[in-house]
Amino acid sequence: MAEKIKQNQFEKANAPNPFAAPIPGESLTSSPEMPKSWERPPQFTDPDDCMEEIYMELTGEENLMKIVNLIDEGTPLDEMAQVILYKGYTEGLWNTDVMLNLIEPTIYLLIAIADYADIRDYTMYDGEDTDPDAQIPDDDIEPIDFDIDDKVIDKGVEDFDKMEEPRADSLSESLLAKIKTELPEKVEAVKENI
Repeated sequence: MAEKIKQNQFEKANAPNPFAAPIPGESLTSSPEMPKSWERPPQFTDPDDCMEEIYMELTGEENLMKIVNLIDEGTPLDEMAQVILYKGYTEGLWNTDVMLNLIEPTIYLLIAIADYADIRDYTMYDGEDTDPDAQIPDDDIEPIDFDIDDKVIDKGVEDFDKMEEPRADSLSESLLAKIKTELPEKVEAVKENI
């Protein structure tokens, strides 16, 4: 075997070689008898079945503990949802079209986990605190005078700390029932072990 006589300019500069990449079209030369998981028909095509799978995966005791810790550490919920959904796609659980329909209910599930774990200051997306669209301008704030009228309290001010309810059209009724009955017990058990 012959030794390499001369270093190229990338090796001299200790930089990555941009030409040491796959040849264009190389991925199309894989054997059709052994397709990748995402190249086969998906395991689930109904978003409700997909959400059941995501719920069962996330609420396993070990995974639930990791999820609660990640939310508590300030990991944005949208990034967690992206990882969960992309992992399912690469495993062949659902296709890209269904994956896009699962974003909202997955984030609602993560919000429910955060709320049951008493984490009120979770981060929805990276940069949320500096996003001008998420800020309330100072001149638009109207002070609330609680002494004027009890109707102000009835408009939801006292419900501020309550859990944000997922929309009924984004989660199936069976999954909503599980979130309201099973999830609080599972999260409480995880909180005791943390």
